[in-house]
Amino acid sequence: MTASDMNRAFPAHLASVAARADDALAACGFDALAIFSGRPANHFLDDYGWPFKVNPHFKLWAPLTDAPESFVCHVPGRRPVLCFYQPADYWHRPPRLPAEEWLAEFDLHTIREPGQAREVLAGALGRAPRTVFLGEWHPDFADWKFSAANPPALLAHLHYWRAVKTPYELACMREASRTGARAHLAARDAFFTGASEFEVHAAYCEASGLTEAELPYQNIIAFNEGAAVLHNHSLDRDRDKPRRSFLIDAGAQFRGYASDITRTYSGGDPEFAALIEGVDALQRRLCDGIRAGRDYREVHLEAHRLIGALLRDAGVISCSAEAAVAEGVSSIFFPHGVGHLLGLQVHDVAGFAADVTGREIPKPEGHPYLRLTRRLEPGFVVTVEPGLYFIELLLEAARASPAGRHIHWNAVERLAPYGGIRVEDDVACTGGEPENLTRDAFAALA
Repeated sequence: MTASDMNRAFPAHLASVAARADDALAACGFDALAIFSGRPANHFLDDYGWPFKVNPHFKLWAPLTDAPESFVCHVPGRRPVLCFYQPADYWHRPPRLPAEEWLAEFDLHTIREPGQAREVLAGALGRAPRTVFLGEWHPDFADWKFSAANPPALLAHLHYWRAVKTPYELACMREASRTGARAHLAARDAFFTGASEFEVHAAYCEASGLTEAELPYQNIIAFNEGAAVLHNHSLDRDRDKPRRSFLIDAGAQFRGYASDITRTYSGGDPEFAALIEGVDALQRRLCDGIRAGRDYREVHLEAHRLIGALLRDAGVISCSAEAAVAEGVSSIFFPHGVGHLLGLQVHDVAGFAADVTGREIPKPEGHPYLRLTRRLEPGFVVTVEPGLYFIELLLEAARASPAGRHIHWNAVERLAPYGGIRVEDDVACTGGEPENLTRDAFAALA
């Protein structure tokens, strides 16, 4: 889908977003939404700030990621209003509106001072006395006469439906996947040509065309034992070190929508390479199981059974796959959840929501880190990211536990210098066969 195609798909997306908002407002007894994009914040005792991250509720309506101090206003039955802050500033480059067709869907007001938004909102909201403020609250909004700020019941309603992506959103996520795949290949090539972790990260950013601040999350790049650190953000500058393994978890963004991709490579050892192939094969099987109506908790438990079977076949454990799950052995090597919702946020909201009221579906007992317990529906995009790690902290605890009797410690000692393995794809649930956004993106680049 080209940019022009996306712009043509945007009105239907906006109509869907507005309809969901109308339902939520009616259910919760409110008249209108005032969605604040956010405000940059400075470091403590400094005049230098953090990179700006826009409110995801704002970019759901308006595909802008560089729009501080701006608002989207929605009153059911009216055109939405975009109040865009563009200061007259020669110290910094002011935010710019793209010359794209989607802007025609809004009544646009450009302001030069943040306080001018109050007058724009007053005109936009008109006779909508029960207006909800959505976003990061600041004390200077206290006298703007909002009825409520971020009411939990309304947020639960809005978040629940965000899991179901519109065709426009899916198109954005496909584009984010293509960017991420292209950058992953550049990072892989950098590793195999002798780059350091830091240089691999730089190669990724250059190939993606994104700055670090524009990435959806901080890249995880790890060689060797570092792959056993689930969120390894300490980038080594040293080229002259063993290159046994390489794990990269890195994504991209397009119009505020994220991709989240992980790949693991062997530096040449055939045993570890075979283990990677085993994780890749079971991950593909899990991706094929992303079907409408399936409980995602079962996807997670299936991942544990498959990891248990792989560990048994590789000679790392002695018990059956079923026993590995029941006795917690699989969790020693696979301690995190198999995936989560993906969209405007990397760990998208409402992963546990039973319905629009905010009631939650519990996690399986003994699996505290799973981020998604819902039944899959067409339009969901989820990550599928099984892993297998040799984490010293967990292994040391296992040595002193009953689970330790099932572990072949000589195999663990042999494989621990490789750190671990994770393979992650972004998969869209449909009414039939799942759509693997990640594999499709890599295939298009082959």
